[in-house]
Formats: sequence, C-alpha cells, structure tokens
Amino acid sequence: MGVRLKSFGIVLDGRDLSSYSSGERVSGQLLLETGVRLPVIQLRLEAKGCARVHWGGDGPATAAAARHRDEVVYLQQRQVVRRAADDEGYFTLQPGKHKFPFSFHLPPGPLVTSFSGKYGSVKYWVTAILERPCGTSQVVKREFSVTSQIDVNAPYFLASVSKSIEKTIGCWLFTSGPISLSAKIERSGFCNGEAIPIYAEFENCSSRLIMPKAAIFQTQTYLTNEKTKTFRQIIANVRGNHVASGSTESWNGKSLKIPPVNPSILDCSIIRVEYSLAVYVHIPGSKKLMLELPIVIGTIPYNGFGSRTSSISGHFGLDMSWLQLALPEQPEAPPNYADIVSEEDLARQFPSLPQADDLEHEFGSPIFAYIQEFRFQPPPVYSEVDPNPAFSEEVQHEVSFEI
Repeated sequence: MGVRLKSFGIVLDGRDLSSYSSGERVSGQLLLETGVRLPVIQLRLEAKGCARVHWGGDGPATAAAARHRDEVVYLQQRQVVRRAADDEGYFTLQPGKHKFPFSFHLPPGPLVTSFSGKYGSVKYWVTAILERPCGTSQVVKREFSVTSQIDVNAPYFLASVSKSIEKTIGCWLFTSGPISLSAKIERSGFCNGEAIPIYAEFENCSSRLIMPKAAIFQTQTYLTNEKTKTFRQIIANVRGNHVASGSTESWNGKSLKIPPVNPSILDCSIIRVEYSLAVYVHIPGSKKLMLELPIVIGTIPYNGFGSRTSSISGHFGLDMSWLQLALPEQPEAPPNYADIVSEEDLARQFPSLPQADDLEHEFGSPIFAYIQEFRFQPPPVYSEVDPNPAFSEEVQHEVSFEI
C-alpha cells in the first residue's frame, strides 16, 4: 500500500466565495503535505463544467431511468502542473508542505449559471490528480460558481406587462355576478432583494367574499430524450384585504420582495429556470382566479435611467418645435454706441467725479471708514418720483437719437 499524503487541497485565489463569469481567469494553488519522500509521476489538473439531468427513481438505475439522463458540457480543460523530466520516470517530493500554482481561462462564450435543482444541476469544478509509480492516484475536487450575467436594464426587460381576466361564479340559472381581475407591473426584469410594485384592480360582483393574493413562482423545467419534467414552487407571497360582495380593491404599487434565489436560466438546452408573478383571487368553494406575468431574475441591478427618461417624456411631452422658428440661427450683433448717440452728446463734458483724497478731506476720515458706518443701514425708501428731475429733463432734451 502506498504512502498517503498528510493533506491535499485546492485553494482559489481570492474567489472562494464569489462567482466567475465567462472569459474570466481562474487561478489558485494546489496545496499538499507529505511526511516522507514521495515519488510522483505527474501532478495534473482537470477543469469541467456541465449541465446534467436525471430522474427515474432513487434505487438502482434501470433501463427506464437510463433513458432519462442527459448531459451538456460547457467546460473541459486539462493541464499538467508538474511532471517528471524526460530521462526520469518520476520526480520526488521532499517531506514538508508544497504549493503548485495553476490558472486557466473560462470559455469566452456564454456559460450557464451554476444551479442545483430537483431533477438536475449545473456545476463547475476543478480536480487535481496526483499520479504515483505505485499505489492508486490521489484525487481532490473543488467546485466553483459561475454566473451568466443578465442585465435587467435591457429594453425588453423595461417594458410594462399587464393582463386581465374575469370569471363568473355558479352555473346555469344560479350564477352570480362576475369577478374580474387586472394586474400590471412596470417592468419585467428584477434582481434579488428588489421589491416588485404590483398594480392591480379586483372587482367582486359575486355573492361571495374573496381574498386577493400575489406570489412569485419558480418553475424548473428539465428536458431529456423528448421527455419533460417540471417542478414548480412558491418563493414569496403577499395577500391583500378581503373584498366583499359588490366591492372593489385596488393595489397601487403593493410591494412583494424577491428573496435570494438563483438567477433565471434561459440559455441551457436541457434545464430552464423561469419566474413569474402570479396575481390571483381565492374564492371559497370555487377554483381560484389567477393570471401570471412573466418576470426575469437578473444579475445586473436596475439603474432607473430608462424609467426616468420615459416618465419625463410621458409627463412633459410638449411640442418644442416652435423654438426653432422663434430663435434665429445666428444672433445679431449689438448696435454700436456711436450709431445711436449724436456727436454733440459725445462731445458734451460731464462733471468729473470727486477723487478719493477730496472725499477723505471732506469727511475728515478715510472713505472706507465712512462707508463702514452705513454697512448695516436699511436701503433707501423706494419712490417713483425722480430725485433729480432737472437733470433728467435736461438730459432728455439734450440727447437725441438718430433713426
């Protein structure tokens, strides 16, 4: 029996708890410790990722169970981390701890998000294999997560979704009035932790007391060999107030928060994970009245830019084309002063203003000290009477304008 390692593990560089995306570099180290000299043929690494579907019972695989298995590979890479020299059949690890770095890139194409469901899964992992001249190879495996990015700000996720439905309770001559339901959401793309504002109208014209409710459904669909398996579950729900006979109920943005769930999977040929918002009415003694609005759980959060732009254009949709007619293409230059004032006015001598030295001599102190006394004084009283009527009239008589 060969000597076993004291420890053998895989560590990912700084990404043990986070997700990778397509095209990103995955790097890490192989850590091993041995207490004796250990001959090794080679140390290699394998990276694999695939979607797998399987169902058919928990017991031993039967022919029927085998028909319900399928696999799609998205990642398949191999690399030798260390091997023996050409002239030797093996290399020797000395007693102690050893580190061997490794790295590889995920494919640039779209990768399906990691997922584990009722009848299948999407998983990615790296496997380290230590091959020795004698004894069995030692193997260690480490999974890592991959997320396919979904931007909920894409135009087709920003469009509003609405539906209406109606149902009449009873049969034949004993029918009561109808129950009608209409619901709307302003967009279909959301992320984990967001709250979905629900706008709905419930009208009860029947003789029964009804209860409006809403829920988020997750639907897992598994496809293999032309067979389909579906698993559906509620991940969040909310209820409103009872609606009596002849009454109505309105939801003006009723909030339903999305819990931490797996993002939507829409790009895998054998596994699909889809979400919908169901708004329904519980009717005693009758089948519930329900409508579903499709939603997508993405990874890139909503930034609100598209909503604000559409909201502004919707509320202020004014025709501003008249501005193009009112404004000239090139503004006119201001008139020249000499063109509007006569030569006689230009030649007229106005009395010079007193100089600062004269003002200081008159006030008996520096001019700035005098101004400081009036710093917090109230402004003069407003009056429409010209305080210098003689000067104003003189200027009006003397100044003439040429047209």
